[in-house]
Amino acid sequence: MKRNLLIASGLAGLMALAATRLPAANDSAIILSGTAGTTLAQEQQSLKNARRQSDEARDRSARLEQQASLARDEAEQARRRAAALAARIQQAEADIQAAQARIAIINRMQRAQASRLAAKQEPVVRLTAALQMMARRPLALALVQPGSVGDAVHMRAVLGQVLPVIAQRTAGLRLELDKSRALRATAGQAADALGQAQADRKDRQTALAALEAQKRLAARDYRANAGMEGERALALGERARDIVDLMDRLEDAGDLRDSLAALSGPLLRPARPDQAGAAAPERTASAGGPPPYRLPVIGQLVTGMGEVNDGGVRSRGLTLVTQPGAQAIAPTAGRIAFAGPYRDYGQILIIDHGQGWTTLITGLHRVTAQVGDTVRQGDPVGITGAERPNVTVELRRNGRPVDIVPLVGLG
Repeated sequence: MKRNLLIASGLAGLMALAATRLPAANDSAIILSGTAGTTLAQEQQSLKNARRQSDEARDRSARLEQQASLARDEAEQARRRAAALAARIQQAEADIQAAQARIAIINRMQRAQASRLAAKQEPVVRLTAALQMMARRPLALALVQPGSVGDAVHMRAVLGQVLPVIAQRTAGLRLELDKSRALRATAGQAADALGQAQADRKDRQTALAALEAQKRLAARDYRANAGMEGERALALGERARDIVDLMDRLEDAGDLRDSLAALSGPLLRPARPDQAGAAAPERTASAGGPPPYRLPVIGQLVTGMGEVNDGGVRSRGLTLVTQPGAQAIAPTAGRIAFAGPYRDYGQILIIDHGQGWTTLITGLHRVTAQVGDTVRQGDPVGITGAERPNVTVELRRNGRPVDIVPLVGLG
């Protein structure tokens, strides 16, 4: 009687197994949607943006290296090499960001795959238990026990229905195991790519630091005027009430300097004063369109223009989270109007682009440019700090904030 109950229990387990629904392939979307934090679509977009930034930085570096090789002046060659190295550093930073996004996607896929694997393993475990219960019955006892022939016929019929299900379940389980091994291999490749990008960035940072040291030694004798301008900028910073007032003061000083530079030289006394005409009116530079612009750092956009932060302050620019020690470059050509620490903004940089355009960069750990320096787009100007710092960049025209997104194509 006990053996019959075991057989009945085993047959019931097999029938329940045949009726169990396996997770479909698209069930992974349900599993993925429950993951906390960023979504899969956001991680995929981050990976896409990082790869695009890496490609742009690589192309920019190639152009700058070609320009450096064609330059005849030694100072110009050094300047272009520095810009090319800065672009290559930003390429490595974009590669790091892409590898991190890829690892996040793979981790998400592994979690989803583990859930599917567990769901497929459960009915296989119940199947194994049912078969073990039937296997415990000795063959000789099955031949002599009353009712065993009928049970055997019934069991054969049930097994005929269940065996195809067993084959299907084990095939699905093998497929999931193959996917698991493939994901582990892909995760290893992504980790290797991350390590290589980090090593590349470190090597390029070392080369850029050595090149900048050579440039500083070569320009050591030409810093007198820059020192005077730096002192004037610091004086303006001490008198300014806040960073907006500082930028207004620097813009006024820049406008005055441009106006003085545009004045013509002294007029010679004419031979016949009675026949001299009136002096030609001075021409004032009109404010043109926006300059060609590029974000100063490689990173992920976390705050857009006009957004209100937790302190109730409305953003006047863009805030990006970068890699620790990220390279900052000049977003477009201009003249350094302020460089150094200011209030609680850390190290800041203000670049006067002329014709009423200015850029403010805050959140830097170290500024490598000096007041009075003339920079071109892509020239290295600073380094961010550790712990994934936030860098804010603001563009102004005649004192009014300008949306950077249309200029750099982030939309």
